[in-house]
This record gives sequence, C-alpha cells and structure tokens, in this order.
Amino acid sequence: MMGKGRLTIPAIACLLALLAIRAPGLTDNTASAEKKKTVLEHADTIEGGETAESSGKVEPFRSAIGNVLIRQGDVALQCDHAIDYPESARITLEGNIFIKDNTVETYGDHGIYYPDEESGELSGNVRGRVIKDSLVAKSKKSIFNLKTNELWLYDDAIAWHRGRQLSGDIIRLHMKEIDGKKKVDEIQVHGHAFFATRDTLSTGKPLFDQLSGEHMLVTLDDRSRLTGVTVTSKAKSLYHIYDETNQPSGVNFTSGDVMRMFFNEGKLSRILTTGSSLGKQYPDKMRGDKGIDLPGFVWRENEIPVFR
Repeated sequence: MMGKGRLTIPAIACLLALLAIRAPGLTDNTASAEKKKTVLEHADTIEGGETAESSGKVEPFRSAIGNVLIRQGDVALQCDHAIDYPESARITLEGNIFIKDNTVETYGDHGIYYPDEESGELSGNVRGRVIKDSLVAKSKKSIFNLKTNELWLYDDAIAWHRGRQLSGDIIRLHMKEIDGKKKVDEIQVHGHAFFATRDTLSTGKPLFDQLSGEHMLVTLDDRSRLTGVTVTSKAKSLYHIYDETNQPSGVNFTSGDVMRMFFNEGKLSRILTTGSSLGKQYPDKMRGDKGIDLPGFVWRENEIPVFR
C-alpha cells in the first residue's frame, strides 16, 4: 500500500517521483540501478510543494508523514516524517528514526540522509547495535557511512562489546563484512578515552581491568577477539595479576606516554610502555578497592540501550 489519508494537489504530481517511488510489480532491467533507487514503501500522508532557501533559491520538496518506510537496496529507513529535497539530494528525518541494513541498526530523534552517498547524521537519543557482533553503543550525535562501514559517535559516546566498555568524547567504529555479515574490526576513541573489561578469572565480586588515555586504538580479529590496544598521551592501565595456577597475586598499575598491549587468541601476552613510564603493584588485599581505580572509571552497564 503506497499511502493512505489525504493527498494534497502537489502530491499527485509527486507520486511518480517521490523518493524514486515505483509501483508494485514494476521491474527494472538494471540491477545496480535498482539497488541504488530509493523507494517509499509506506506513508500515511504524502504531500509536496516548494520552499525558499536562505539564499533565496526556491527548491521543490516532497513530504511523507506518518509510519514512513523507505528502502534503498538492503537499507530500510523508518521515521515519523521525511522530507525529500531531490535537487540537493538529501532527506530530512524526524521522530522515531530507525535505519537498518543486514546487520547494523541505528536509532535517533532527528536526522538527515544523503541517498547518493548512503550516509547521514543522527542526533538526539542516538543508539545502535551490530546485531551479529553483540556490540551496542549510544551517544547524542552520530555520523554514519554505509558505503565505508563507518559509524562515528559524538558527545558522551559509549559502547559495550562482549564484556568490554569503551567511552570517550568521540568513538569511531569500523566494520568489515565476513560471510555477508558485518563485524567490528577497529575502534578508535578520541578524548578522555577509557576502556574497561571484566576480569573473567575473578570468582568473587566483579572486577574490571582498566585502561585510559587521550587517544585509543582497539583492533579485533574475525572472531571479535582483541588483537591489540594502543593508547597515546597520558596512558594508564590497571589490571589484575594471576600466577601460573590462575591464583590472584595482586594488581598492577602502569603509566606512560604510549602504551601498547598485544594479545594472542584474545589473551593479553605483552605490554610495552614508552615515555615517562611508571609502574607499581598493589597487594592482593586491595583487589576490588575502588580507591585504586583509574580516575573516571564507572561501569555503566545499566545504561545499555534495550532494542525491540
């Protein structure tokens, strides 16, 4: 069903062009062109008209209101209100925005989408997830690019991934396709970067290994296991130590200008700290003592968004 409710007179002319609408059953012999086509599948009301830009230029617009569903290839876009400006190749989005491809979905309150670039921006209560990779994130603003598989999160950005928590001023997530599904292979954190992960060897109350600095780069393999973490500027780490029989033996603190952590099959194998390096070890009795946590550490699991 293309739409229901009232249609204004300009909307009648828009029906053949609005967001590259095509009638059910219409075929296109060019598969690549069909994939790029933006199709309005549903709206309660469809309208059209013209609007004057700040420059004085008059631009036509086409508006879809109520339960809007737009598709572009594998991408589905839902919202309460979408306005297409075909001359400038942009679509503004308002209310209950939901954008999803095969494995990534993102929500927001306000946004803009550029169909030609397959990219856009969201603001408000932004949250998203990589469904097959168990990654969930939220922020107040995001920029996404479906062509390059990138998602940038701004302003109190935070992500959770398999017992790990990353936060900072800006987070960049990069994904690669593996067997047709997207998985995160690189995470950058800029400004007040903080990485915390559950200590899986602890049998008592939850403990968290911690890492902080101004900038952070995290890399993962095809099985979502850590392969490396690099922290630059004001790098600090706090991690729990075990002996060869996995018995607790203390807590290590290290700081320096640059810190590199190397992992073998997801397990920490080596740490290299350079520039003004400092290290000390706390006794085992201080395990779980909040007084030795790195500044700024808060485990924010209760903020993880819930998805439908």
